[in-house]
Amino acid sequence: MLGWLLLILSILQCESFIPAPRFADHFSKSTSIYSTKTLVSEKLSIQILMSDTGGGHRASANALRDAWETLYPDQIEVDIVDIFTDFGPFWPYNDYVEIYKIMAKYTFLWDAFYTFGATPFGMAVNEFLMELFCFDSFQTCLERSGSSGRRADMVVSVHPLCQDLPLKILASLDTNGRTRDLNARTTPFITVVTDLAGAHPTWFYPGVDKCFVPTDVLYQIAVNRSLKPHQLIQYGLPIRKGFWSGKATGSKSLLREKLDIDPDLPTVVIVGGGDGFGRIVDITSCLVDKLTTSSPSAENQIIVVCGKNQRAKEQLEKKSFPGSVNVFVKGFVYNMEEWMRASDILITKAGPGTIAEACICGLPSMLSSFLPGQEEGNVAFVIDSGFGDYSSNPNIISSKVSNWLADKDKLKQMKKSALETARPSATLDIAKDIAQVLFLSKKSDASSSSSQNLATS
Repeated sequence: MLGWLLLILSILQCESFIPAPRFADHFSKSTSIYSTKTLVSEKLSIQILMSDTGGGHRASANALRDAWETLYPDQIEVDIVDIFTDFGPFWPYNDYVEIYKIMAKYTFLWDAFYTFGATPFGMAVNEFLMELFCFDSFQTCLERSGSSGRRADMVVSVHPLCQDLPLKILASLDTNGRTRDLNARTTPFITVVTDLAGAHPTWFYPGVDKCFVPTDVLYQIAVNRSLKPHQLIQYGLPIRKGFWSGKATGSKSLLREKLDIDPDLPTVVIVGGGDGFGRIVDITSCLVDKLTTSSPSAENQIIVVCGKNQRAKEQLEKKSFPGSVNVFVKGFVYNMEEWMRASDILITKAGPGTIAEACICGLPSMLSSFLPGQEEGNVAFVIDSGFGDYSSNPNIISSKVSNWLADKDKLKQMKKSALETARPSATLDIAKDIAQVLFLSKKSDASSSSSQNLATS
């Protein structure tokens, strides 16, 4: 029984994170260290390791895939794999996604496991058990072939639990099973951290070739975990293609007309992330009541994006709202960049990707919830950067948003602060650097092979 308890504790600590210090942070304006001119004569392959514990990991993987296809058309094949769901040997490893949903819903559980997971003991137990139980099944994943019929030329991790064991497996594969010593690995391995202002220590392993971090806080955590400056690159977060441009095409009014909402009314968008977490029904109801009572003659509109939360969508669709507040209820949308750019204020949970996207849109943000540890630092990031605030109370949220709508100068300053924090080029910058590591690695392999052939001829 104790053994299984330790197993569950170590598994569920996968998303527990080191809280960020409460001080102002900013994205670095680093410039790319590589050129984009390198081309290859053969199609190369990259395997991206992730898990659908939250929407951000897959969104980041998809963003990188889209960036490579944009920068290097038909030169890089990308294999995105949820290594735990698809290759976990048994429960709980193959059920991480459902476990995540339970933990995210009952945050006191998340908080408890966060405390355990942040300890050196928790990390050690997790590494031991994962290597014991998952090595063979994960090796099957890393051995799998793409259209080229061979292993991936590079592995990229966008998940905190996809460093230690995959690095050991690559070392074993690269030496035909002779050793798991990380120094023996030859396949390039890159980590792209997809958290913003706080990160779990398992993101950071000195054995990687490069580690991309979005903020100064995470850069320092990486240094504290013994990564060297030459391994660290700081641009921002990889985000969806619709947000790569810092400027919207056309005016906000025209965009609203395209979305079939009023082009002139003050607009608030409420989102709960792709999984639809957050008290979006309560927040919507309170905000409608506040706007109606504070300015009875004023008209406003609210966009509620429920994501995969079908229950919340159905509840809101059944509600009757006053005529002075137009409420538009959406499910999962694929044009989030348009809805955000069409809005004046965002209400959201403190997810890193949504915050980064809000910055690019110059969107003042009211945070309504956060996961302890993982997203706690994101609250400080938004507040200290000057483009938002936080409360878990729907009444306080509604009051603050109502006050912001009434204060045009404050909204203008918050928009300015958000844009100053934005890093719209981060995805393409990260993709360029990773691609060049790949190209240089293959060039080196080709040179070594040519030298060996000459030596034996």
